[in-house]
Amino acid sequence: MTTKRLAKLAMADAPASGKDAINAALELFHRRWTLRILWELRAEDASLNFRALQAACGDLSASVLNQRLAELREALLVEHDAGSGYRLAPHGRSLLLAIEPLLQWAPRWAREVQRNTTPR
Repeated sequence: MTTKRLAKLAMADAPASGKDAINAALELFHRRWTLRILWELRAEDASLNFRALQAACGDLSASVLNQRLAELREALLVEHDAGSGYRLAPHGRSLLLAIEPLLQWAPRWAREVQRNTTPR
């Protein structure tokens, strides 16, 4: 399981190699809905309760959302406060900074794909 692998990396005596760390992160991000949940929690000072987060993610099942949130909390990307809901943890915020170039790239890519698939 991804979170066990992340924990193993974190607890290792020697620092995790870049390859091991990126593989563990990619395993986590590969899980369905993971990136969508992180994206929906991107607002700077906002928290979302479970139902609001579920609706923002297109009404994914409660069991899947619960599972992903548990994984993201174990991975130190999401925090939960019973009074206010779920929000990105500091590592989750730094992840958003890391994917900022992807946010710049995606619209250009989408326009190019649309241009190449439009009937001529």
